[in-house]
Amino acid sequence: MTSELLVCTDLDRTLIPNGHQPESPDARDLFRRLVQRPEVTLAYVSGRDRHLLESAIDQFALPVPDFAIGDVGTTIYRVDEGTWHPWEAWADEIAADWGGKDRRTLAGMLEGIPDIEPQEPEKQNTYKLSYYAPAALDGDALAGRISLRLAQAGVRSSVIWSIDEMRDIGLVDVLPASATKVHAIRFLQAHLQMPQARTVFAGDSGNDLPALTSGLQAIVVANAREEVKQAALHATAERGIENCLYVARGGWHGMNGNYAAGILEGIVHFIPEARSWLEIE
Repeated sequence: MTSELLVCTDLDRTLIPNGHQPESPDARDLFRRLVQRPEVTLAYVSGRDRHLLESAIDQFALPVPDFAIGDVGTTIYRVDEGTWHPWEAWADEIAADWGGKDRRTLAGMLEGIPDIEPQEPEKQNTYKLSYYAPAALDGDALAGRISLRLAQAGVRSSVIWSIDEMRDIGLVDVLPASATKVHAIRFLQAHLQMPQARTVFAGDSGNDLPALTSGLQAIVVANAREEVKQAALHATAERGIENCLYVARGGWHGMNGNYAAGILEGIVHFIPEARSWLEIE
């Protein structure tokens, strides 16, 4: 299966306008027009589980995707005429990192680490162990402590720190080392035989930084936190891949660059012919 453009986007505060900043009124309609074209394959890349993904699609009138990378990269679904099919090959791909240990065993290993509190059961899955923490903590240091403790037990993990701005709380996700958004997008690219130049990713938060700085053609929406923008700019500059990152500024087609407007601004930057697909002069 091939397509002319693979659009991968985070949902909360990227496509979904649930941050503090305003949304441009026509942005989601234009986004829908773009991704419904036959040339485009749409993949959502989110921390949400399947239930919350479907809820967001209904609540915010989002286009139904062709694929959904959920649970911070630990699940992939193929969506076919409204039916969601788990991609078992992806589970097989990431399982080995935890060395046969399950989520509950890992949780026991992390007992005693201060300032973390397990998230609700419905926010956990086979390969995702999630905690809350105070937003004011040094999240990188906390993630490092968790990673070190697990590594000493032979567990290859990826520990992702981000902040829920609306609730002002830190989020910690412990995943298999290979269960990243980047790896999931690459896995999807390989399946679709999609070249790098025809793939874009959009995000806004700390847990998007690995994908934003991976060498994928990446878009930071204008409403992202300033520290996320600066971290993405710094990391891509260090690696000499500045041309792979676009930070939306607003002004394109009279829109403000927040949420869907920023995604569209970035897509047109990387894929200039998308402007004609949108029938915008």
